[in-house]
Amino acid sequence: MNIGIVGLGLIGGSLGLDLRSQRHRVLGVSRQERTCQLAIARGVVDDASVDLALLTAADVVFICTPLAAISSTVHQLIPHLSPTAILTDVGSVKLSVVKTIAPLWPNFVGGHPMAGNSESGIESAQFRLFKNNPYVITPTNETPPTVTETVENLARSLGAIIYRCSPADHDRAVAWISHLPVIISASLIGACLNEPDPAVLKLAQNFASSGFRDTSRVGGGNPELGVMMARYNRIELLRSLEQYRDRFDQIFDQIEREDWQGLAQQLLINQQARPRFVDPKQELEF
Repeated sequence: MNIGIVGLGLIGGSLGLDLRSQRHRVLGVSRQERTCQLAIARGVVDDASVDLALLTAADVVFICTPLAAISSTVHQLIPHLSPTAILTDVGSVKLSVVKTIAPLWPNFVGGHPMAGNSESGIESAQFRLFKNNPYVITPTNETPPTVTETVENLARSLGAIIYRCSPADHDRAVAWISHLPVIISASLIGACLNEPDPAVLKLAQNFASSGFRDTSRVGGGNPELGVMMARYNRIELLRSLEQYRDRFDQIFDQIEREDWQGLAQQLLINQQARPRFVDPKQELEF
């Protein structure tokens, strides 16, 4: 199969490594010639170009650009596509993307591989990045079943765990477990920086260890990604932030009133609930 990838960063590059290792012919497009050359040198793609015309022969094209660039990229790409070509994206927000792209290209299905790290760029691409991680596919009633099945089969070949849901349900779910944590984590870093005593701030920086590292990681990542999450999933993020603020206020009130029993009960509930979201065994293995 001829696979096209537009955007050769961490996700696009990692897709290329995995798909090419399965003997697909991978064609990459980037805005920068240097990135194209690096992608070829690293074995991410068979060929690469700054020209979207390279993808004329592609059977499936993954749009791996930032969310803000997906629409303009597809508009520029369409004149070069075969009528039977399948389009999918890897954006972390789905409803706005699907509403924009599906009317332009019927053979489109939204996708979201939930894998990555704090790094970016073609240099960070890695084999098996998606293995054992969720890969969400978001068809609508109008999406041709063969399109959904083709993208799901490709995602499954990456070793990913496949989930299928509506674009709206996807956005509401990721607001809780992806977008809200980024904003909370960023707020934590910002709050620490507001310590007025420079000596105490320096001590805090020196003392920071695993707890701060874990809770600040996503908030200290790529600022562009954080802004895109907030901009394109604004309604659901605000909804989750409101719920978080209510819960935070409850805990604040318990501490202020020295309600240690109430606080202990809340922390116990949280302790028992966390394994429903994160497998402790996987944490130990990691």
